[in-house]
Amino acid sequence: MRASPMIRRTVALLLLLLCSLAAAASTPKGDWLLLPDRVWTADGNAAHAGWAVLVHDGVIAAVGPRAGINAPAGTQRIELPGATLTPGLVDLHSHLFLHPYNETSWNDQVLTEPLAYRTLEAAAHARATLLAGFTALRDLGTEGAGFADVSIKHAIDEGLIPGPHMFVATRAIVATASYGPGPRGFRPDLDLPQGAQPVTGVDAAVAAVREQAARGADWIKLYADYRVGDHGETMPTLSPAEIRAIVEAAHQIGRPVAAHAASEAGVRNAVEAGVDTIEHGYGASEATFRLMKQKGIAYEPTLTAVEATSEYFQHYVPGTSAPTPAMTEAEHAFRTALKLGVTIGNGSDVGVFAHGENWREPAAMVADGMTPAQALHAATDVAAKILRQQAVFGRVAPGLHADLAAFAGDPSVHIGDLAHPVFVMKDGSIHLRPATGQEIPAGAAKPL
Repeated sequence: MRASPMIRRTVALLLLLLCSLAAAASTPKGDWLLLPDRVWTADGNAAHAGWAVLVHDGVIAAVGPRAGINAPAGTQRIELPGATLTPGLVDLHSHLFLHPYNETSWNDQVLTEPLAYRTLEAAAHARATLLAGFTALRDLGTEGAGFADVSIKHAIDEGLIPGPHMFVATRAIVATASYGPGPRGFRPDLDLPQGAQPVTGVDAAVAAVREQAARGADWIKLYADYRVGDHGETMPTLSPAEIRAIVEAAHQIGRPVAAHAASEAGVRNAVEAGVDTIEHGYGASEATFRLMKQKGIAYEPTLTAVEATSEYFQHYVPGTSAPTPAMTEAEHAFRTALKLGVTIGNGSDVGVFAHGENWREPAAMVADGMTPAQALHAATDVAAKILRQQAVFGRVAPGLHADLAAFAGDPSVHIGDLAHPVFVMKDGSIHLRPATGQEIPAGAAKPL
């Protein structure tokens, strides 16, 4: 009897995970002198030719012209010819527990894929993300996988599996009967698993915040609107009072709030309630973006997700088709926010498209009006500030964690060079081989 596709894929994921466990240790912390062609520090817009970076025990010890850095005896030198060293990249909107909808629909992922399988998949996605040069990730909802993101985060922190620094939101909060799967389109007598935690009323909303935080959520995510209109139009779901209660309860216990909001009314309700970030924001007006700017609320445009869903469901062909109406709307919102000086962080909604291709979001932001340097800032120091981690990572500066990536070429000039990582270091441990672009196996640390 032949094994089912699900069983074969689960076995493959187990084998991949076992291999990644061997690689998780990477190289030990120590003294490393990194010698790329140039260093982009995130303190300005241009890369510095002829600079080097000294790493000691997981921390950046020095950065500057090669001749001015005195490396201790025994320091291992890593040559990165033709490459630009940058801070490790950050994606502020990801879903490790999802994979592209042209592989399996969202409904089927939530309804038919076992939690154990989805967790193995998430571990593989975390590894792909790290090897792409993304050393930090905000994961905004497990989409029906409960609190399993907390386990993934702990497994990474404890060295069981390779992956980026994780900032997790667990279940996310939605208005009752507004998200999915269903209830529309399903038999009314079915009790369906849900992709997020449904609430009705202020008391239930506050209780959900407290439960998610107690379970390990670093951020609280709410859905201010969704496709609940009679013909699938995006309309507000949670009431303004419910959103305010979520924000107040979260802030009281030190959790920032991210709001899924795509309509003008949904974005406005979330902004007026004082959320910390807006995700998507495609239909927001210029006046609402002005209010976001005034209140210091950051924006993650998720342009790549719109392009991906246009490919899956509207037959959009990159480089051939005209942009879909959804893509045009997303571009207009992005350009409006950029013009007004709204803080824009790099958030892609990866999971809708393939993990490890996170670089597509900075490329999309450049295509829609940013300079390459602006897009790099959005994915490094700006993203770190949004995460409240600017004292930990996000720049190449002495005293910060050695979360670093190098790319063939110079992404500060050609943003597409982010597609070609040649070196990845997280907390001073190397995860991608500098010369060959291969993952470092356990025990492979040798002087270079």
